[in-house]
Amino acid sequence: MTLRKILLLGCLIALLAASSVLLRAQQTKTPAADTRGAAQKTAIPTLGEILQRLQENLDQYQALVPSFFCDEHVVSTIIPDPKHESTVTDATFRLKRVPDPDGEGKTILAESHEVKMVNGRPATGEAVGGPAYLRGAFSNGLTMVSASKQACMRYTLKTTGKNNASDATVIQFASLPERKRADDCGIQEDVSGRVQIDPETMQVTRLEFTVPRHLVGSTLIPVSPVYSEIGLAAEPIVGRWSVTVEYAPVVLGGKSFWLPTKISDNIIGSSVRERWMYNATYSNYHKMEVTSRILPGSEVPVK
Repeated sequence: MTLRKILLLGCLIALLAASSVLLRAQQTKTPAADTRGAAQKTAIPTLGEILQRLQENLDQYQALVPSFFCDEHVVSTIIPDPKHESTVTDATFRLKRVPDPDGEGKTILAESHEVKMVNGRPATGEAVGGPAYLRGAFSNGLTMVSASKQACMRYTLKTTGKNNASDATVIQFASLPERKRADDCGIQEDVSGRVQIDPETMQVTRLEFTVPRHLVGSTLIPVSPVYSEIGLAAEPIVGRWSVTVEYAPVVLGGKSFWLPTKISDNIIGSSVRERWMYNATYSNYHKMEVTSRILPGSEVPVK
Protein backbone atom coordinates (compact mmCIF):
# COMPACT_ATOMS: atom_id res chain seq x y z
CA MET A 1 0.00 0.00 0.00
CA THR A 2 1.35 3.44 -0.95
CA LEU A 3 1.07 6.12 1.71
CA ARG A 4 1.11 9.86 1.00
CA LYS A 5 2.26 11.78 4.04
CA ILE A 6 2.94 15.44 4.84
CA LEU A 7 5.60 15.59 7.55
CA LEU A 8 4.96 18.62 9.71
CA LEU A 9 8.12 19.79 11.42
CA GLY A 10 6.05 22.32 13.31
CA CYS A 11 4.28 19.46 15.16
CA LEU A 12 7.66 18.18 16.30
CA ILE A 13 9.12 21.48 17.43
CA ALA A 14 6.77 24.34 18.41
CA LEU A 15 7.93 27.94 18.30
CA LEU A 16 8.76 29.35 21.71
CA ALA A 17 8.97 33.00 22.75
CA ALA A 18 12.53 34.15 23.31
CA SER A 19 12.73 34.15 27.10
CA SER A 20 16.19 32.76 27.66
CA VAL A 21 18.50 34.04 30.37
CA LEU A 22 21.65 35.74 29.11
CA LEU A 23 24.66 33.58 29.79
CA ARG A 24 27.74 35.50 30.81
CA ALA A 25 31.06 34.53 29.31
CA GLN A 26 33.60 33.38 31.83
CA GLN A 27 36.38 35.93 32.18
CA THR A 28 39.82 34.35 32.02
CA LYS A 29 42.90 36.39 32.78
CA THR A 30 45.98 35.59 30.72
CA PRO A 31 49.35 36.13 32.34
CA ALA A 32 51.72 38.43 30.47
CA ALA A 33 54.10 35.54 29.88
CA ASP A 34 51.38 33.63 27.99
CA THR A 35 50.39 36.48 25.64
CA ARG A 36 52.17 34.97 22.63
CA GLY A 37 50.56 31.55 23.18
CA ALA A 38 47.11 33.08 23.54
CA ALA A 39 47.51 34.93 20.25
CA GLN A 40 48.47 31.74 18.47
CA LYS A 41 45.62 29.64 19.91
CA THR A 42 42.20 31.18 20.49
CA ALA A 43 39.85 29.23 22.74
CA ILE A 44 36.49 28.30 21.22
CA PRO A 45 33.35 29.72 22.87
CA THR A 46 31.62 27.76 25.60
CA LEU A 47 28.41 25.82 24.94
CA GLY A 48 26.39 28.48 26.73
CA GLU A 49 27.90 31.27 24.65
CA ILE A 50 27.22 29.40 21.41
CA LEU A 51 23.60 28.66 22.34
CA GLN A 52 23.06 32.33 23.16
CA ARG A 53 24.50 33.39 19.77
CA LEU A 54 22.26 30.87 18.00
CA GLN A 55 19.28 32.28 19.89
CA GLU A 56 20.16 35.83 18.86
CA ASN A 57 20.51 34.76 15.22
CA LEU A 58 17.19 32.91 15.40
CA ASP A 59 15.39 35.91 16.94
CA GLN A 60 16.83 38.18 14.25
CA TYR A 61 15.78 35.81 11.48
CA GLN A 62 12.23 35.47 12.74
CA ALA A 63 11.90 39.23 13.20
CA LEU A 64 13.55 40.45 9.99
CA VAL A 65 13.38 37.84 7.23
CA PRO A 66 11.05 39.24 4.56
CA SER A 67 8.41 37.35 2.64
CA PHE A 68 10.12 35.63 -0.31
CA PHE A 69 9.73 33.02 -3.00
CA CYS A 70 12.15 30.65 -4.72
CA ASP A 71 12.37 27.68 -7.07
CA GLU A 72 11.82 24.26 -5.50
CA HIS A 73 12.87 21.02 -7.20
CA VAL A 74 11.76 17.81 -5.47
CA VAL A 75 12.49 14.16 -6.22
CA SER A 76 10.32 11.88 -4.09
CA THR A 77 10.41 8.09 -4.18
CA ILE A 78 8.78 5.08 -2.53
CA ILE A 79 10.66 1.78 -2.49
CA PRO A 80 9.27 -0.58 -3.57
CA ASP A 81 7.17 1.53 -5.94
CA PRO A 82 4.63 -0.38 -8.08
CA LYS A 83 5.49 1.90 -11.00
CA HIS A 84 9.24 1.75 -10.36
CA GLU A 85 9.63 5.50 -10.80
CA SER A 86 10.11 8.66 -8.77
CA THR A 87 7.91 11.74 -8.71
CA VAL A 88 9.79 14.85 -9.87
CA THR A 89 8.07 18.09 -8.90
CA ASP A 90 9.00 21.66 -9.79
CA ALA A 91 7.23 24.31 -7.77
CA THR A 92 7.42 27.86 -6.47
CA PHE A 93 8.06 27.84 -2.72
CA ARG A 94 6.88 30.82 -0.66
CA LEU A 95 7.60 31.95 2.88
CA LYS A 96 5.18 34.72 3.77
CA ARG A 97 4.61 36.84 6.84
CA VAL A 98 0.97 36.61 7.89
CA PRO A 99 -0.89 37.96 10.95
CA ASP A 100 -0.59 35.77 14.02
CA PRO A 101 -4.13 34.85 15.11
CA ASP A 102 -2.91 34.51 18.70
CA GLY A 103 -0.86 37.71 18.87
CA GLU A 104 -1.79 41.39 18.74
CA GLY A 105 -0.05 42.94 15.77
CA LYS A 106 2.45 40.06 15.50
CA THR A 107 3.23 37.98 12.44
CA ILE A 108 4.20 34.38 11.84
CA LEU A 109 6.02 32.69 8.95
CA ALA A 110 3.75 30.60 6.71
CA GLU A 111 5.07 28.17 4.09
CA SER A 112 3.27 27.33 0.84
CA HIS A 113 3.95 25.71 -2.54
CA GLU A 114 2.61 26.33 -6.02
CA VAL A 115 3.22 23.30 -8.22
CA LYS A 116 4.30 24.11 -11.77
CA MET A 117 5.45 20.80 -13.27
CA VAL A 118 5.12 17.13 -12.31
CA ASN A 119 7.38 14.64 -14.08
CA GLY A 120 8.08 17.22 -16.79
CA ARG A 121 4.42 17.95 -17.52
CA PRO A 122 2.25 20.91 -16.47
CA ALA A 123 0.69 20.33 -13.06
CA THR A 124 -3.01 19.55 -12.85
CA GLY A 125 -3.65 19.90 -9.13
CA GLU A 126 -1.01 17.47 -7.88
CA ALA A 127 0.51 17.99 -4.44
CA VAL A 128 4.18 18.91 -4.20
CA GLY A 129 6.71 16.21 -3.44
CA GLY A 130 4.87 13.02 -4.38
CA PRO A 131 4.59 10.48 -1.54
CA ALA A 132 6.16 12.60 1.22
CA TYR A 133 7.54 16.06 1.89
CA LEU A 134 8.86 18.10 4.75
CA ARG A 135 7.29 21.34 5.96
CA GLY A 136 8.66 23.69 8.63
CA ALA A 137 12.38 23.84 7.86
CA PHE A 138 12.13 27.48 6.76
CA SER A 139 9.81 28.69 9.52
CA ASN A 140 10.99 26.95 12.69
CA GLY A 141 13.61 24.27 11.99
CA LEU A 142 16.41 26.17 13.76
CA THR A 143 14.53 26.27 17.06
CA MET A 144 15.89 22.78 17.81
CA VAL A 145 19.23 24.19 18.94
CA SER A 146 18.88 27.48 20.82
CA ALA A 147 19.05 28.88 24.34
CA SER A 148 15.25 28.86 24.64
CA LYS A 149 15.17 25.06 24.16
CA GLN A 150 17.40 24.16 27.10
CA ALA A 151 14.37 23.03 29.13
CA CYS A 152 13.53 20.59 26.32
CA MET A 153 16.87 19.38 24.93
CA ARG A 154 20.20 18.07 26.16
CA TYR A 155 23.11 19.70 24.29
CA THR A 156 26.72 18.54 23.97
CA LEU A 157 29.51 20.58 22.40
CA LYS A 158 31.79 18.46 20.21
CA THR A 159 35.29 19.80 19.58
CA THR A 160 38.10 18.73 17.27
CA GLY A 161 40.63 18.74 20.08
CA LYS A 162 42.65 21.61 18.52
CA ASN A 163 40.87 24.25 20.64
CA ASN A 164 40.92 26.71 17.77
CA ALA A 165 38.10 29.17 17.09
CA SER A 166 38.51 28.72 13.33
CA ASP A 167 37.55 25.03 13.49
CA ALA A 168 34.01 23.90 12.67
CA THR A 169 31.69 23.78 15.68
CA VAL A 170 29.31 20.87 16.20
CA ILE A 171 26.56 20.58 18.81
CA GLN A 172 24.80 17.29 19.39
CA PHE A 173 21.29 17.32 20.85
CA ALA A 174 18.65 14.93 22.16
CA SER A 175 15.21 15.58 23.58
CA LEU A 176 14.85 15.13 27.31
CA PRO A 177 12.64 12.29 28.56
CA GLU A 178 8.98 13.27 28.35
CA ARG A 179 8.64 13.45 32.15
CA LYS A 180 11.48 16.00 32.34
CA ARG A 181 10.41 18.31 29.51
CA ALA A 182 8.91 21.70 30.22
CA ASP A 183 5.16 21.92 29.62
CA ASP A 184 5.55 24.38 26.73
CA CYS A 185 8.20 22.40 24.79
CA GLY A 186 5.72 21.24 22.18
CA ILE A 187 7.80 18.12 21.43
CA GLN A 188 5.52 15.22 20.54
CA GLU A 189 8.19 12.63 19.69
CA ASP A 190 11.70 11.74 20.86
CA VAL A 191 14.32 13.31 18.61
CA SER A 192 18.12 13.51 18.44
CA GLY A 193 20.66 14.95 16.03
CA ARG A 194 23.43 17.46 15.47
CA VAL A 195 24.10 20.87 13.95
CA GLN A 196 27.25 22.17 12.28
CA ILE A 197 27.95 25.86 12.89
CA ASP A 198 30.01 28.38 10.96
CA PRO A 199 32.53 29.67 13.57
CA GLU A 200 32.67 33.21 12.15
CA THR A 201 28.96 33.99 11.89
CA MET A 202 27.65 31.41 14.37
CA GLN A 203 25.05 30.45 11.77
CA VAL A 204 23.89 26.86 11.36
CA THR A 205 25.20 25.42 8.09
CA ARG A 206 23.82 21.88 8.49
CA LEU A 207 21.05 20.37 10.62
CA GLU A 208 20.55 16.62 11.02
CA PHE A 209 17.90 14.95 13.17
CA THR A 210 16.32 11.53 13.60
CA VAL A 211 13.00 10.49 15.10
CA PRO A 212 13.33 6.75 15.80
CA ARG A 213 9.59 6.04 16.00
CA HIS A 214 7.73 8.57 13.87
CA LEU A 215 4.03 8.02 13.19
CA VAL A 216 3.82 7.70 9.41
CA GLY A 217 0.13 6.82 9.10
CA SER A 218 -2.20 3.90 9.66
CA THR A 219 -3.62 0.94 7.79
CA LEU A 220 -6.76 -1.12 8.19
CA ILE A 221 -6.43 -4.72 9.35
CA PRO A 222 -9.17 -7.37 9.69
CA VAL A 223 -10.35 -8.11 13.22
CA SER A 224 -13.06 -10.14 14.81
CA PRO A 225 -16.56 -8.66 14.26
CA VAL A 226 -16.96 -8.86 18.03
CA TYR A 227 -14.61 -5.85 18.34
CA SER A 228 -15.63 -4.00 15.18
CA GLU A 229 -18.92 -3.75 13.32
CA ILE A 230 -17.11 -3.63 9.98
CA GLY A 231 -14.49 -6.20 10.92
CA LEU A 232 -11.60 -3.69 10.43
CA ALA A 233 -9.36 -1.73 12.77
CA ALA A 234 -6.69 0.93 12.24
CA GLU A 235 -3.10 -0.13 12.93
CA PRO A 236 -0.51 2.66 13.27
CA ILE A 237 2.51 2.56 10.97
CA VAL A 238 5.74 3.92 12.41
CA GLY A 239 9.16 4.40 10.90
CA ARG A 240 12.62 5.80 11.45
CA TRP A 241 12.53 9.40 10.18
CA SER A 242 15.85 11.05 9.27
CA VAL A 243 16.20 14.60 7.93
CA THR A 244 19.18 16.68 6.77
CA VAL A 245 18.92 20.39 6.00
CA GLU A 246 21.79 22.39 4.47
CA TYR A 247 21.88 26.19 4.84
CA ALA A 248 23.70 28.96 2.96
CA PRO A 249 23.61 32.78 3.00
CA VAL A 250 21.04 34.41 0.70
CA VAL A 251 20.70 38.18 0.15
CA LEU A 252 17.13 39.51 0.30
CA GLY A 253 16.41 43.22 0.28
CA GLY A 254 20.07 44.04 0.79
CA LYS A 255 20.39 41.84 3.91
CA SER A 256 21.89 38.39 4.26
CA PHE A 257 19.87 35.48 5.69
CA TRP A 258 20.90 31.84 6.07
CA LEU A 259 18.25 29.77 4.30
CA PRO A 260 17.84 26.09 3.33
CA THR A 261 19.33 25.18 -0.02
CA LYS A 262 18.89 21.41 0.20
CA ILE A 263 16.65 19.09 2.25
CA SER A 264 16.93 15.30 2.38
CA ASP A 265 14.17 13.27 4.03
CA ASN A 266 14.18 9.52 4.60
CA ILE A 267 11.66 7.22 6.33
CA ILE A 268 12.13 3.50 6.77
CA GLY A 269 8.95 1.75 7.86
CA SER A 270 9.30 -0.66 10.78
CA SER A 271 6.08 -2.57 10.14
CA VAL A 272 5.75 -2.33 6.35
CA ARG A 273 8.29 -3.06 3.61
CA GLU A 274 8.42 0.46 2.28
CA ARG A 275 10.92 3.30 2.30
CA TRP A 276 10.09 6.93 1.57
CA MET A 277 12.84 9.20 0.18
CA TYR A 278 12.61 12.91 -0.51
CA ASN A 279 15.28 15.26 -1.86
CA ALA A 280 14.59 18.94 -2.46
CA THR A 281 16.77 21.80 -3.66
CA TYR A 282 15.99 25.52 -3.40
CA SER A 283 17.42 28.28 -5.58
CA ASN A 284 16.72 31.61 -7.29
CA TYR A 285 15.48 33.42 -4.17
CA HIS A 286 13.51 36.66 -4.56
CA LYS A 287 11.98 39.03 -2.03
CA MET A 288 8.22 39.49 -2.39
CA GLU A 289 7.50 43.10 -3.28
CA VAL A 290 4.33 44.98 -4.06
CA THR A 291 4.60 47.72 -6.66
CA SER A 292 2.05 50.31 -7.68
CA ARG A 293 1.80 52.83 -10.55
CA ILE A 294 -0.04 56.13 -10.45
CA LEU A 295 -1.78 56.84 -13.74
CA PRO A 296 -2.44 60.34 -15.11
CA GLY A 297 -6.04 61.49 -14.84
CA SER A 298 -6.72 60.77 -18.50
CA GLU A 299 -5.55 57.16 -18.11
CA VAL A 300 -7.57 56.28 -15.03
CA PRO A 301 -9.97 53.48 -15.98
CA VAL A 302 -13.65 54.49 -15.95
CA LYS A 303 -15.76 52.30 -13.66
